[in-house]
Amino acid sequence: MKPSRSWLVPAVLIGALVLTIWSWMTVGIDLGGMVDSITAGAGIVGEVLQINWSFFSKTVEPLIETIQIAVISTIVGCAIALPLSFIASRVTTPGAWAMRIDRWALNIIRALPDLLYAMVFVAALSIGPTPGILALILFNIGVMAKLLSETVDAVDVGPMEAAQAAGATHWQTIRSSVFPQVTPNYVSFALYIFELNIRASFVIGLVGAGGIGQLLNTQMRFFNYGNVGLIIFEIFIIVLLIELASNNLRRRLV
Repeated sequence: MKPSRSWLVPAVLIGALVLTIWSWMTVGIDLGGMVDSITAGAGIVGEVLQINWSFFSKTVEPLIETIQIAVISTIVGCAIALPLSFIASRVTTPGAWAMRIDRWALNIIRALPDLLYAMVFVAALSIGPTPGILALILFNIGVMAKLLSETVDAVDVGPMEAAQAAGATHWQTIRSSVFPQVTPNYVSFALYIFELNIRASFVIGLVGAGGIGQLLNTQMRFFNYGNVGLIIFEIFIIVLLIELASNNLRRRLV
């Protein structure tokens, strides 16, 4: 007997359509204005494509600073997130209250975007790489703790039970029986987070958090679109190379 068609899928599609139309009308999107803006922006795009290669020497130091921000924030953030991940997992938490408090804190950290963290730290500490590093560390803690705690939830508990039966303490059990199981995933997640940090470090630089993004913002303000084109090209190449290398390493690990 042929099953009856579910009403849920059509209802969801209709609801999505209604929500889209309502959002479109509420926001007040002007197609004519969009076309005019695209036409006006074509000239700027043309200037950006006329890359000023002579500006390259001025971008080397900010590019290195961007990579340094990503490296430091990845290492520190992932290191801090490691014990928090075990506390947040039902399998390895030392207690129900500790797990609730840890998850509550991590939810708060993840609720705010890295750009907002960067703006707050720039306002508190002035412009430079330090606000960017602090912002990305918080971002990394939230991402790594979420990914790793879910991985820990799925580990084989047999080695844990054997370690506990042999008299190992809670943290000894984690170190000897759980961490070895999730180490490849932990390294893989760290590489993925490093990719995210490279991208994010370009963006947070726009609000003064150091790196090539800060230089990009300066060149845009002075309408040096040839320099902007060079910076965008460099960002594209760096992100592409790091993503290819990171993907290759992650495939070897997991």
